[in-house]
Amino acid sequence: MPAAYDQYDYEAYWEGREYEHDSEVIAIKSFLEKIPEIGKTLEIGGGFGRHVPNYIYRAKKVILTDPSAKNLSVALKNLGNYENLEIKQMKMETATRKFRKGSFNLVIMIRVMHHLTDADNVFASLARLLEPGGYLIFEFANKIHFKSIIQNLFKGDLTYVMDTTPIDRRSRKMVKKGTLPFINYHPNEIEEGLAKQGFKIVEKRSVSNVRNPFFKKYLPESIMLSLERLAQKVLGYVNFGPSIFILARKRG
Repeated sequence: MPAAYDQYDYEAYWEGREYEHDSEVIAIKSFLEKIPEIGKTLEIGGGFGRHVPNYIYRAKKVILTDPSAKNLSVALKNLGNYENLEIKQMKMETATRKFRKGSFNLVIMIRVMHHLTDADNVFASLARLLEPGGYLIFEFANKIHFKSIIQNLFKGDLTYVMDTTPIDRRSRKMVKKGTLPFINYHPNEIEEGLAKQGFKIVEKRSVSNVRNPFFKKYLPESIMLSLERLAQKVLGYVNFGPSIFILARKRG
């Protein structure tokens, strides 16, 4: 069945976005250091396998899933040499039905949540897929990042930070076209949703904190990433950046 990303060159999208990619790698690798042992791993919506090399060396087996056949064909071409990698075309809903309850020791879901509108169902699915004591590496687009707060304060919206209602960032034109949702979530809603499904947050990181056209033009990437390493954990406490990464553990 065709998927939205079959009509889109997602691999090309990441060209010129090395800073954003490497910022995510910093967060992922910091989380991996806090997981003592990684067994069977599921990545949901992993696209063309952009992050697989950053964690597969720790896992006994990895299943990479994505709805897009186009993305997965790129993944197969680039990652086919990994013996412990299995690639499957499926949506998250299919994964929840297909795999037995508690099948995985680690579930990874990055740059997927912004396309999903039913947060409660997402967290319930993630909890079902994980074994007791299993880990979740989870990312979401942050509604109350610093730039967004400033913009809304200038508009006179003094309650913006407290309003936990998700925001769809699509234009009216894109909504009419029926494109995928692009939802920014409030961190409080995400954290409460995880807690309801029995997750305990181990660590939270703010990612892509110095993403700015001016910085990207005039600062070497090495300096930007040095700042990123210093800032991620501290700024995670105040939900500063546009992307929030969470390491959570299912209670067992």
